[in-house]
Amino acid sequence: MLFDTHAHYDDRRFDPDRDELLRSLPEHGVGLVLNPGCDLESSLKAVDYAERYPHVYAAVGYHPENIEGLTDAQVSAGLEEIEALARHPKVHAIGEIGLDYYWCKDPQERKRQQELFRAQMSMAGRLGLPVIVHDRDAHLDCLTIVEQYPKVRGVFHCYAGSVETAERLLALGYYLSFTGVLTFQNAKKASEVVRRVPLDRLMVETDSPYMAPEPYRGKRNSSLYVYRMAEAIAEIKGVPYEEVARATTENGKRLFGIPEGAGEDAV
Repeated sequence: MLFDTHAHYDDRRFDPDRDELLRSLPEHGVGLVLNPGCDLESSLKAVDYAERYPHVYAAVGYHPENIEGLTDAQVSAGLEEIEALARHPKVHAIGEIGLDYYWCKDPQERKRQQELFRAQMSMAGRLGLPVIVHDRDAHLDCLTIVEQYPKVRGVFHCYAGSVETAERLLALGYYLSFTGVLTFQNAKKASEVVRRVPLDRLMVETDSPYMAPEPYRGKRNSSLYVYRMAEAIAEIKGVPYEEVARATTENGKRLFGIPEGAGEDAV
């Protein structure tokens, strides 16, 4: 059984076949999926999917890029609704939250992202939930902020940092998750991190519909392809695929507090 710990099924690219695809996942060995929100609308959809499919769980939160164009008052009101939504029994994390400096060069906008990140880290601490962290070209600032919340645990999804940063995150109790990038020929840095990080701190994800792994690169990604990340980890570490599938599933269930026995109907 596999656990796709990060997939965005609210994306319009799933409109033609979303229900059929989500229902079929256990038949393909994907016993669990966690669908994170990126704003209030997508968080509501994530909860809706979690209510309709027993093997789907939700996370709720504001992605750093999704506050562009919103006033501070709108963001504050949205966070209040996110916190109320986070009390739903199938919401098991706050996410996807963090920092994204790839397009954001304005120091004031970066500061807004940091304030949003801290607000949601505080929320996770109040609610006793783990976090799903998005870190794009903001490694030092992300690390600095999570270090300020030592009681909060979580995962850095689509990990793209160095081995040294990974070691500091592991010391804080964080997990690292990898997407289809790990299957690309030029993924030397990610491969080295996987080689150095203990198997009990790794997770797999698709980040669907983005980041499709080889040999599906360029296609719409889905949880059907999460097995490729497990295969890549197994190859890098020189361990059986079944060991990686079991460990990464157990890691995800442990971090997100998924009930014992959940997902075991997967073929």
